[in-house]
Formats: sequence, structure tokens, C-alpha cells
Amino acid sequence: MSHSGQKEIQKASLIGQILSMEAFLLTMGIASLLFGVFNDLPMNIFFGIVIIPGVFILHKVRKKDWAKHWQDMEEEHKVRLEIESLRKKAAEESQKANTDEK
Repeated sequence: MSHSGQKEIQKASLIGQILSMEAFLLTMGIASLLFGVFNDLPMNIFFGIVIIPGVFILHKVRKKDWAKHWQDMEEEHKVRLEIESLRKKAAEESQKANTDEK
């Protein structure tokens, strides 16, 4: 088996692990919520209410392409630095022009 084939299997198993962990957390959240409702236990209800949305937030965070996000942030930072340096340069030139006129 080639190296890239092994890498694909590892990625697939990692995705399987992530999905199974999220499914497990969702099941635990629902179980905690139902157990709390049926037995009138406010802490179980609270944890169920916290866990269930947390699973969806976790899924969304894991789904996001963080490498692309940081690359975009670096590009925006470079653009801001360039604009700032251009503004400084323009301010210095205008100040120099003002002092030359005086």
C-alpha cells in the first residue's frame, strides 16, 4: 500500500472518530436531559441543556477550515500594514511639503 493510501485511511478513521465522539456526546446530552426531566433533577436538566448545543458548536468549530482562516487573517494583516505604511508616507510627505512652503 502506498504512503498516500495509508494517509487516506488515517484521515477516514479520524473522521469516524470525530463523528462517533460527537454522536456519543449528543446521546449523553439527551440522556442527561431526559433523566433529569423524568426524575426531576435540575442539575441533569442543566447539563443536558448545556451539552446539546455544545455538540453542535463543537461540530461547527471542527468543520471550519482553520488553516485557511489563519491564512486569510495574515493576508488581511499584511494589507493593513501596507495601508498604514502608505498613510504614514503620505503624512510625512505632506508635512515635508508644509514645512517647505513656510
